[in-house]
Amino acid sequence: MARVLGLHDPAKVEDYVARGWWTRETVDEVFRDRVAERGDALALVDPANKAALVGTGPRRLTWTELAAEVDHLAAGLHALGLGQGDVLGVQLPNTVELVEVYLAAWQLGITVSPMAVQYREHELVEMARQAGFGAYVGAHRFLDRDLLAEALAVRDRLPGRMRLVRYAAPDDPTSAPQEAVDLRAGAATDAERGLVERLSREAPNDPNDAMTICWTSGTEAQPKGVPRTHLEWLSMAWAGVDAPVIVADDVILNPFPMVNMAAFVGLLLPWLRTGCVLVQHHPFDLPTYLGQIAAEQVTYTLAPPALLTMLLHNEPLLARTDLSSLTRIGSGSAPLPPPMVIGWQERHGISVINFFGSNEGIGLLSSPADFPDAAARALYFPNYAARNHAWASRVADWIQLRLVDLADESLVTEPGRVGELRIDGPTVFPGYLAESGVEAPFDDQGYLRSGDLFEIAGDEGQWLRYVDRANDIVIRGGMNIAPAEVEGLIASHPAVAEVAVIGDPDDVLGERLAAVVALRPGASLDLAELTAYLRDQQVAHYKIPERLAVVDALPRNPVGKVLKRDLRGKGEGSAGR
Repeated sequence: MARVLGLHDPAKVEDYVARGWWTRETVDEVFRDRVAERGDALALVDPANKAALVGTGPRRLTWTELAAEVDHLAAGLHALGLGQGDVLGVQLPNTVELVEVYLAAWQLGITVSPMAVQYREHELVEMARQAGFGAYVGAHRFLDRDLLAEALAVRDRLPGRMRLVRYAAPDDPTSAPQEAVDLRAGAATDAERGLVERLSREAPNDPNDAMTICWTSGTEAQPKGVPRTHLEWLSMAWAGVDAPVIVADDVILNPFPMVNMAAFVGLLLPWLRTGCVLVQHHPFDLPTYLGQIAAEQVTYTLAPPALLTMLLHNEPLLARTDLSSLTRIGSGSAPLPPPMVIGWQERHGISVINFFGSNEGIGLLSSPADFPDAAARALYFPNYAARNHAWASRVADWIQLRLVDLADESLVTEPGRVGELRIDGPTVFPGYLAESGVEAPFDDQGYLRSGDLFEIAGDEGQWLRYVDRANDIVIRGGMNIAPAEVEGLIASHPAVAEVAVIGDPDDVLGERLAAVVALRPGASLDLAELTAYLRDQQVAHYKIPERLAVVDALPRNPVGKVLKRDLRGKGEGSAGR
């Protein structure tokens, strides 16, 4: 079984606590504080289309009602023999019940390992092996799939003591198979509430124990287990609170799978910190999403850049949609198209916040307070190493950041020179699961090697500009090409909905540049047109793609990142060289 207790060196914990970067809090304590503070206020809302997803109607719970159901479920997990040090695999869509499973597990000191609903038997077996699942909670129905039945089909390949559990809403008419445990949502009895209180009192959680084991996106290789403790999560949570300035009066809408940094720091933990209302949504469905914004009077949400660009260009749809309550949107993980960020701000009064993060602990946020100019906010992130500059988020004072030239490991301090982003501090995880079989991602000074290339920008060196992933760089005839730069140029073409730029192997030049695009409805594009468009922008000739492939949609992993490994070497739809 994976090690999940006492992950950071005790001396480091004492140091960071003394500095105020970490506290002795655990997430279950934060939840109990919100329940005591918010009581009968609305806390959690199901997806509006929940019946179509899982067969039960949507529910709305106050903080008090949520706490009662969490205690009832925690008592049920305890009855299964689960407790501190156990790992619980969870594969549920974004519903009230998913949040309840997380909170109930954390009440007992159980480590949660979230799994995207898109994962199937192959991923389940591998993740259960790496993390040593003591139990797995799955949905009996999700659209046309039975996740629990899929798990039962590979029972002989799962850890021997692993229990298979179905957790469902109280009005679900179906039952779990005999080979699985059936747990239902419901209010805790006095005895169950007393049991959970006693367990918490007699064996309180240690903030240095793993709260989650998330999984890397797997865009380049097999997913790796990423344990994170209460310490890093609660430190990082302030970034998700500070950038959009979330307060108790907010209503926040979550359309991202609640399995990694984006949803946890973007919405789940800020919800717990502030006591606002969390509205769930899953899987992404545009009419439902826009309807929820209007019906729930959502003030803040997350959305991928491609969606925001599409919506901005669909004025008839926006004219029929009530967005009057919405004041800001989080997006990002890469430079955003400046026209999109400018358009939302100038035409709709909505600020788009640019996030760049990773499960391992990278966290850069371009907020309106730090970047009032929308174009700058789209292109740049704060350089936390520029200590002569004050930033709105408190994590800016906690994170140690540097850029390192990969050629000679020298420190990059001047603008225009590319270096790998490396960080240290309270947001950084303790290291991958040993069972993942990969090297520790830290350099000889203990900094996390992000694999992301940036350069310093701004008149005072106060900004960072994303260049690309280190392993995405295309080397054509000795010239380094950052795909992200070329993707940004191609994305501005009016026919292009989304684009990925990759390298094709070449015997003479080493690699040649290729562009894979999905087009807007009714649009067309060939290589000659794209070449002319880029030449009109005075792009260096070696950065112009020599192959164009048109596809219906780019392949993405469950959390929305483009799977470039699935594009390399494929020529379907190519338009020549």
